[in-house]
Amino acid sequence: MPFRFQADQYPTNAGCYLMKNKEGELLYIGKAKNIRNRLRSYFTRQHTERKLIQLVEQVASIDVMLVNNEAESLLLENNLIKQHKPPFNRALIREDSGYAYLQLTEEEFPRLAIYYRNRDDQISASKSAAAKKFGPFKSSRYRDELASYITEQFGLRSCEAMPKKVCLLYHIHRCSGICEGLIDKKQYQLQSEEAALLLSRPAHEIIASLYEQIQKCSDALHFEKAQKLLLTAQSLEAAAKEKQIVERQTDTRQAVLYFGDNEVCILAISHGLITDIHIEQLPKGSHDHAELSDAFIVQYDAEHDPDEIIVNRIGNRQLLVDKIQQLRKQKVIKRQPALTIPKRGVKYELLQLGERNYFHYMEQRKQTSKKESIDIHDANIDASNL
Repeated sequence: MPFRFQADQYPTNAGCYLMKNKEGELLYIGKAKNIRNRLRSYFTRQHTERKLIQLVEQVASIDVMLVNNEAESLLLENNLIKQHKPPFNRALIREDSGYAYLQLTEEEFPRLAIYYRNRDDQISASKSAAAKKFGPFKSSRYRDELASYITEQFGLRSCEAMPKKVCLLYHIHRCSGICEGLIDKKQYQLQSEEAALLLSRPAHEIIASLYEQIQKCSDALHFEKAQKLLLTAQSLEAAAKEKQIVERQTDTRQAVLYFGDNEVCILAISHGLITDIHIEQLPKGSHDHAELSDAFIVQYDAEHDPDEIIVNRIGNRQLLVDKIQQLRKQKVIKRQPALTIPKRGVKYELLQLGERNYFHYMEQRKQTSKKESIDIHDANIDASNL
């Protein structure tokens, strides 16, 4: 039976959609600013492209993962494709495609280089190494202009193999001349540390530092350089307008559990990457919602052993901690996870994302039940007319 697309079953929010066949196998992962409109284009148009025709013919169900904005949908799509490698997604399966970071290399004289995360497990466990990677950048223009500005501002080398003598970049004041010893090693290391510090700051602080440089150039009548920096600042401002929480630089494994009455929305996060968003039923056996939540937390911890569990409610914290400690003593888990009920910041925003997906699921289930009731009613009427 061909898939019946019903527009009201899908949200108008930004997010990703996962198309599956009748066996439940992933066929295609896509992203959209408006999921409903994007899906409508698959099922209400006459397609001529063979690949699209084959995809639409095989679709049996579509799952949805909601995010906050288009920037997050782009990143989530990229991460999910690399994780699942669906057959109808080709361009983004390679590890060196999609969204890159800037990395301050660990060479004797560091330089900024483009770095792609390995989705198979992602990043060095070393916090010092993680601190030297910045991003991700969904705009290559933004990334390249930021790298150019930082390299020039702090006199970092940009050559992969250091020459024996200074090149043109030194003479146009875009390099400190470390290759010829025109700056000592200690000073170069200090400048690379200052570059890392600036890159680790929020975008608005980086942009503010740019405007300070623009003002200094203008005061010194260096108008051509001021104009160049102004174009860079404007480009960075445009790209920084949409913040995102789908991919972050961290070395921990987290789980976000947003509890409703009988279901829980789970966001699985590995080394800063959201790798899954789905709904599960809570265990039976109690009418107390807090007890149900605590039982699920213990169950989830035993199965996944995360570093941190972020939740919207906890029943008896001490009893919960005692049960988790028992799991550790029994060597069911390796670590004692942090249990967090955030009130602000990125963790709170992740919890809100879980809430948004939970209520979408509940609304979709409500619409499906309503549709099924109407279909049964119509079938009964038809039967009575026979």
